[in-house]
Amino acid sequence: MIGIGFSGPKVSLEKLPGWEPESWGWHGDDGNTFCCQMTGKRYGPTFTTNDVVGCGINFMTGSAFFTKNGVHQGNAFRDLKDINVYPSVGMKRPHAQLTVNFGQRPFVFDIDDMIKREREAISDAVISTSIANLHSHLDENSFVKELVAQFFGHDGFVETAKAFTDELRAESRALELDTDKSQPTLSMEEDLDATNRQHIRAAIMDGDIDKAIKRTHAYYPQVLRDQSHVYFRLRCQKFVEMIRQTAELLELPPAKATEPSNGHTPGHMDDGQTEMEVDDPKNEAEDWDKMEMEESDLSVKYTELLEETIQYGQELKQEFQNDSSTEAAFKEIFSLFMYEDPRKSPQAHLLDRASRVPVAEELNSAILVSLGKSSSAALEILYQQTEALVDILTEEGGAGALINVRNDYLR
Repeated sequence: MIGIGFSGPKVSLEKLPGWEPESWGWHGDDGNTFCCQMTGKRYGPTFTTNDVVGCGINFMTGSAFFTKNGVHQGNAFRDLKDINVYPSVGMKRPHAQLTVNFGQRPFVFDIDDMIKREREAISDAVISTSIANLHSHLDENSFVKELVAQFFGHDGFVETAKAFTDELRAESRALELDTDKSQPTLSMEEDLDATNRQHIRAAIMDGDIDKAIKRTHAYYPQVLRDQSHVYFRLRCQKFVEMIRQTAELLELPPAKATEPSNGHTPGHMDDGQTEMEVDDPKNEAEDWDKMEMEESDLSVKYTELLEETIQYGQELKQEFQNDSSTEAAFKEIFSLFMYEDPRKSPQAHLLDRASRVPVAEELNSAILVSLGKSSSAALEILYQQTEALVDILTEEGGAGALINVRNDYLR
């Protein structure tokens, strides 16, 4: 006689699962299930030697099920809430032997397919959920368009926002909808502000930090004074850009092959005869002089830029020497000097052009806050709140355990 199931930490180990409080089990001799008592309930088939039986708990639904030889036997228990249990196996016959699999080998029951179906059911429920409580006067399609348009304007993508609005109007005309109905647009003031922020963002993405700082001072003079950490990050980014320029000079341009002005390949005659090659010492000397001059100019340029970078780093360190919060950042960017080619160093990610994006976003957020606006677009806030909610649901063993917002909905 064998019983399997799950039990709480205080349950006696001298009885089969299901016969005591905080203990649930399925017994092989009669096929009954036992829920915290000695009285059983008819559930499924019996099981014996050479059978493979399994037990699972669906914490999302608060139910438990059993399997036999890979076949789901249906839900055995329900309303399992706030339980802290462990897998349990009980045997009445002395010296009986069995093998237990906790996942170290593939299960006979296709648990992956079950999870896939559960995930699909959750996804269908999410998609079919009404947004009326979020935005009562807009349908889902219009609500999403509002979010997208607001995101473009918030992050300073002016041309993209205008193109998006024009496309919405064209779509409305094509579908013979009410074209007079207001479409997401930017006001004159918002349009100018978004354009200014777009120019600043573009300068950062081009690696021209001086231009970004200059334009920020011109359009929003208070921002970098009030947000010293943003100003410091911009200065650090300029140092990184100087390191990148210096590193790029390490790559010598490939030698360009010289071709005769008549377009023919040297050593080949029009009549098919081979032309004898004759070295011209004068031309060869001129070529070597030119090559040496190019290498010399490159070396001088590299040295000058390296000295400028060192000087800039010293000035930056001097300017923020009394700010202890900058120590980690200085340690990170100055470590680039320790390597002959910083692009192959552990800090090479700093030189990746993608590293400009968070700098641009942080400055854009600081500008928006200075204007009394939210530092994040509504779409970003919605995403952040959704991830936080899913995390909470996951901790509680709910449906969130099978949802990955980034992988399931943003890719």
